[in-house]
Parts: sequence; structure tokens; C-alpha cells
Amino acid sequence: MSTTLREMAVAVLSTANGREKTALSRAHAAAWFAARKAGTPLELGKATPPDRPARPARPELLDPRDVPRRRPGSPQGRIALLHAIAHIELNAVDLHWDLVARFHETDMPPGFYDDWVKAADEESKHFNLICDCLDAMGSHYGALPAHAGMWRAAEDTAADILGRLAVVPMVLEARGLDVTPGMIEIFERADERDAVEALKTIYAEEVGHVAYGSKWFNFLCGRQGLDPQPVFLELVRRYFHSPLKPPFNEEKRAQAGLPPDFYWPLTEPV
Repeated sequence: MSTTLREMAVAVLSTANGREKTALSRAHAAAWFAARKAGTPLELGKATPPDRPARPARPELLDPRDVPRRRPGSPQGRIALLHAIAHIELNAVDLHWDLVARFHETDMPPGFYDDWVKAADEESKHFNLICDCLDAMGSHYGALPAHAGMWRAAEDTAADILGRLAVVPMVLEARGLDVTPGMIEIFERADERDAVEALKTIYAEEVGHVAYGSKWFNFLCGRQGLDPQPVFLELVRRYFHSPLKPPFNEEKRAQAGLPPDFYWPLTEPV
């Protein structure tokens, strides 16, 4: 039985089935917060996360160039779009638990773990909401191929907590703030109410995840006497392998603690 937070994280990472992974994720998050509320917090402990999280046999994972293009004007296109979102959310569950487990040599305050356990719990909820929509549309997660490159950011930053915070919440999740309003419009036009409500929930809660990244990135830079903005630009150029693409949701990015000078300079190749 998992008794420390990092053992809980590794248990989630080692669970292959998406619904089982997210059920365990939510149970462990509830246990963490219940212990915190009771004044008997769980130990952080030490545990070695896998290089790659366990994954179900389906979906088939393809090179990004080989994933079929989605045409959301049709029902099948909207199913494909939801399938892609489910895949992103499942990877996000693992990314957040990996962040909890991996960087045990960096001393962080309890609030760091509160934030990322909460984020993992919310990503688990998001995955299940989208899977419910797929089920209602006669499909399921695993029915279509998916992007094989989702874990690359974790592999590239496995030894660099600042790099992980820069690339995962502050670049990849911030991109979700840019594109989700357009996806909501697609499902509103199709009168797919359940998908609209699921995406609105994701949109509202992803702001917090980006904000957690910004908060802890700035915290670590401050502790090391570093200027966050040039450090962020250098790390993203090192670990993220393409320029950022506008348009940006500048209002939501600002709300999450990302000022424009953190991302506009990254729109041009170096």
C-alpha cells in the first residue's frame, strides 16, 4: 500500500488504464488533502518514478506528423478532437504526478505539493469528463491513434525542475488557454452541450495550473537570485523545439502570471 506522497505518485504513473489511473489519482489526492486538513500530513518520502508512465494498449501512438488531421465540422471530426483532448489530459495527469515524485532533491514548501496534487486531481476529472462525452457519442478513448510526442517534455526536463516548470505549465498548458475558446465555439455551433460544459471547466481550471507553474518558477528563481524572464527564455529555447505560435490569450496568460515578455520573444526562431 502506498504510504507516502511520492509512492502514491509512482502508483498513479504505473497504472496503465486511463479510468483506473484517474480513479487512483483522485483517491490519492483526496487522501493527501484529508491528511493535511487533519493536521497529520503524509510524508513526502522518496520513490523512483518510471522514465515513461504506464499506458494502455490503445490508443496507438504515432509520430505527430502521422496523426490524421481533425476536421471538426463533422461529428467524426469532433470525436477526433475530443479524443485528442482526452489524450492531452491523461498525459497531464502523469506530468503533474511525475513533478511530485521526481525532484525530491529540491527542497520545496508544502504548498508546492498542494498545488500539483490539486492540478493532477483536476486533470483526472478533465480526462473523465471528456471520456464521458466520447462514450455518449459512441466512441471511447483509445478508438483513434494519438500523438506519441506528449511525454517528450518530461524526458527532456527529467533532471531540471526549472526547465520542467517552464515547458510544461508555462508553455504547453498556456497553449491550452490560447486554443480552448475556439474549441468551445466549435462544440457550441454543433449544440454539443456536454462537450461545451466539459471544455469550460477545463478552461477555467487550466488558468490555475499555468499560475502554479509561474508561481513556483519565480519562487525558485528568487531563491537562486536569478532574473526569471531571461532564464525562462533560455530554458524554453533549450527544451522546447519550435517557436511559439500566436495568437495568444494575453488576458488569461496575464491572469496566470505570464507577462508578454515571457512569450512574444519566443515567436521567432533563434
